[in-house]
Amino acid sequence: MNKKEELKAQVTSVIDALAPELISVSHEIHANPELAFHEVKAAALLTRKLEEADLPVTRAAFGLETGFATHFGTKGPEVGILSEYDALPGIGHACGHNIIATTGLGATLALATLNGNLPGRVRYLGTPAEEKGGGKEIMAQQGAFDDLDAAMMMHPAGIDLKTMPCICISEVQATYHGKTAHASAMPHAGRNALDGLVTAYQSIAQLRQHIQQTERIHGIITKGGSAPNIVPGLAEGLFYIRAANAIELAALKTRVIACFEAGALATGCQVELTWAQADYLEMKTSWPIADAFETNAKQLGREFFPLEKLPSSSQGSTDMGNVSHRVPSIHPMLSCAPPHVVIHNPEFAKWAASDKGDAACLDGAKALAMTAIDFMLDTDMQEAAKAQFTETGAQSQDFVARAFNPDGVREIGGCGCC
Repeated sequence: MNKKEELKAQVTSVIDALAPELISVSHEIHANPELAFHEVKAAALLTRKLEEADLPVTRAAFGLETGFATHFGTKGPEVGILSEYDALPGIGHACGHNIIATTGLGATLALATLNGNLPGRVRYLGTPAEEKGGGKEIMAQQGAFDDLDAAMMMHPAGIDLKTMPCICISEVQATYHGKTAHASAMPHAGRNALDGLVTAYQSIAQLRQHIQQTERIHGIITKGGSAPNIVPGLAEGLFYIRAANAIELAALKTRVIACFEAGALATGCQVELTWAQADYLEMKTSWPIADAFETNAKQLGREFFPLEKLPSSSQGSTDMGNVSHRVPSIHPMLSCAPPHVVIHNPEFAKWAASDKGDAACLDGAKALAMTAIDFMLDTDMQEAAKAQFTETGAQSQDFVARAFNPDGVREIGGCGCC
C-alpha cells in the first residue's frame, strides 16, 4: 500500500470510529432547523466539536455571526472544506444541510488526525445562509477563500452526481407606490399600485416566451392591498431571474427591468427595485478534482448517474458557484433519498435524517477527505485543476465583479439549491 492509500485508509477508519458522534450531530441539526443568518445552535454545535478535537476556532468569521473557520497543516496545497447548515422556512432541512454540515465536519476531523503526515493544509469553513442571502459571497468579500488551492463540499440528493448542475440567479423586490383612494366613490383620485405590479407580472409572463432555454424568471405578489374598496397605494412582489452565466444574467435583468418600468408607466405609479446584495453564479466545476471524488465515492459503493442523461431543465442555483469562480471547486451530490424524492420537498427532510441520510453523511465525509488527500499529493491533479481554471480565469474575474452589489439587501438574496 502506497502513502496515498495508507492515508486514505486512516481517514476512513477515523470516520468509521466517529460515526455515532457524526450521526448525532446530523440529527441534532436536523431536529433544530434554523434559517439563514440565524444558525446559532448549528454553529455552536459544530465549533464545539472542533474545539473538542483541539482545533483552533474563529467564530463570527468573515463578516457573518454564524460563520466560523479553523485551519491546520503547515505546508503544501491548501484545501478548503465547506459546511452549510441553514434550513428552509416551513419545511426544515428539506435540502439536507444537516448532512452537508456533517460531511464537512467529519472530513475535517479525520484529516486533522493525520497530524504531521498530512500532506497539505486544510481550511474548514462554516458558511451560513446558502438558502437565502449568499453567505459564501459575503464571506468571500472578507477574504474567506483567498489563496486556497481548491475548495470542496458535498450536497445530498436523490441520486449520486459528479456535480450539481447550476445556473446564475438574482433576486429583486419590486415595490410600487401609487395613491390610495376610495375605489367606488373616488376611483379617479387613486393610482393603483397593484395594477402596476400586475401589469409588470403579465409583461414578464409574456417575456418568458422569448428567452433562452437556460433562462428562468419567476415571481410572486407578496403585498397587494388591504381591502377591495380601497385602491392599493402600495404593492410588492419578489422575483427570481436566472441565466446560464453572469453576462446573460445582466442582459436578462435589463429586459425584466423594462417590464417593471412598463407597469409603472402604464398606471402612473412609481416603482422601486431592491436587488439582492449577492447574485449566485453558475457552478464552474473543477473536473480533475470531481473525477477524483467520483472515483473515491465509487470505492465506497456509490453509483453515479451520467450527467449527460440529466434533463436540461434539472438546474438549480447555489452560492458555491461564487466560490468556484475564485478557486478550483467541486460540488458533487450523493443520494440520501430515492430518486423520485427531490430537494426542497417536505419528504426530502424526512430522508435527510434516515438511515440512508446517515450513510450519506459518512460516505460524503470519507469521499471529501480522500479527495483532499488525492489533491494534496497529486501534483498532476493540482496542475490540471489550475490549468482548467485559468482557461476562463479572466471571465471568472468579470463574473465575480458582477456578483456583489454593495447597495443591495442581504436578506433577500439568493435561492439556495433551488
